[in-house]
Amino acid sequence: MKKLVLALAASATIAAGTLSAPAPAQAGCVGCWIGAGVAGGLVAGAIIGSAAARPYYYGGPAYYYAPGPAPVYYEPVCRWRRERYWDGWAWNVRRVRVCR
Repeated sequence: MKKLVLALAASATIAAGTLSAPAPAQAGCVGCWIGAGVAGGLVAGAIIGSAAARPYYYGGPAYYYAPGPAPVYYEPVCRWRRERYWDGWAWNVRRVRVCR
């Protein structure tokens, strides 16, 4: 069914093309003003459209904030020492880190 409809549409297009008579050539510019108006409208529309689509940013000065001072990392004075502790059954020794 699709092929039949497609064949009928193609034959109707070919028949319409053969039956239509070509328009005689004209030396004057009859349709030039319409074409110029359409072209001018497209150009003006492109200019206005690009101006309207541009984001509006305030053109003020760019502010720069300098980074703050670098953090000071210092190693606390620490040392390891042995310490005795009672675990409930016996005295044990463990290493403990002691910092000032």
